[in-house]
Amino acid sequence: MQPATPKILIISSDTGGGHRSAAQSLADGLEKFWHGDSSAVRIIRAVEESHHITERMVAGYNWLLRHRQHWMKYLYWAVNKFRPETREFFHKRCIGFVRSNFDKWCPHVVVSVHPLTQHIFARVLRELNLTGQIPLVTLVTDPCYGFWRAWACDDVSLYLVANEDARQQLIDYGVGPEKIKISGLPLHPKFKEPDESDAQRAREAFGLDPNKFTVFVNAGWAGGGNIPKIFKELVNGELDVQAIFLAGKNEELRREAEEVAKTAKFPAKVIGYSDEIEKLMHSANVMISKLGGLTTFEALACRVPIIMDATTPPMPQEAGTVSLLKRRGAGILLDRTHDIVPTVRSLLGDSNRYLELKAATAGFAMPGSRDMIVREIAALLPAAAAGIEPAADIRPAAA
Repeated sequence: MQPATPKILIISSDTGGGHRSAAQSLADGLEKFWHGDSSAVRIIRAVEESHHITERMVAGYNWLLRHRQHWMKYLYWAVNKFRPETREFFHKRCIGFVRSNFDKWCPHVVVSVHPLTQHIFARVLRELNLTGQIPLVTLVTDPCYGFWRAWACDDVSLYLVANEDARQQLIDYGVGPEKIKISGLPLHPKFKEPDESDAQRAREAFGLDPNKFTVFVNAGWAGGGNIPKIFKELVNGELDVQAIFLAGKNEELRREAEEVAKTAKFPAKVIGYSDEIEKLMHSANVMISKLGGLTTFEALACRVPIIMDATTPPMPQEAGTVSLLKRRGAGILLDRTHDIVPTVRSLLGDSNRYLELKAATAGFAMPGSRDMIVREIAALLPAAAAGIEPAADIRPAAA
């Protein structure tokens, strides 16, 4: 008898780019595990696809990221206080979408990579009497203490977290320690330290000098926040560098940044959305960015030091990441926009300081973390689906 095709449903949302990146990396890893069987994995944007009200909430979140990042602390407080993910108002409007996904696809495992998704899926599993048959896994993409309370859900079968810090936060939110495993983040293997020839090729691909110090200015998936102001300040500096500005999904910002780049006193390349962030990171000697959880660890995996945007207080769920990088010396805190030029100049003028920063980027990511996460999920599959032979290169090592 042929084993059933394993069906894994990944539930996410495009609030920023980290959840999207985690979902896609996980999907790629799972499909590789089963020899690229594309029918094994499905990703849905569960928040915005479920109802027009929640779609507007996602749009509102991304608007704040672009235009009012300093207001995010109020949203963080409100979401933690009023817990919309548990409210009947939202469940009534979204439950039809959730049920239809079960009816259409009947997944063997559901994996959440977003804090607002697992609660309603847990409810549907209870109502269909499937709680004991379909495991609900939550992969926490926020790596440090202080993340959203919504990550905690009583009905989750297994939590996979980045580190002990994240594990302790879940415990403090009331999650049983026996449900939590430290797995690292689901970083795609393409995020790795390049050798010098790879870095040179990456710069050439963007039309830049392969040998010049390169600053990657990352405005994020949504495209905005404080980074455009920092970029404007940077291009006015007398610096022997070149720069790449990533505008993300914000076409208006891309056009504005192109005008700003024309005034630069050094080569400056502007690009919009990209699915090849790893190439941008491979080209960079340093990245200027806010500290989104997954983006930060992707850069660190590429051994890129980070100039951390703190020109307004970091978003509460990212404050722990700021503290971690500062404590371990893998980044520089930028408190004022006009400090960006002297900060970059100091790295150019003090090679020892730069090399110390670069050396400090080592050791943040767990080697093979994505494959470990894939194996943890595969281990939860029912026997009929788990009988499929995984690809040889990521099978568990023999005991």
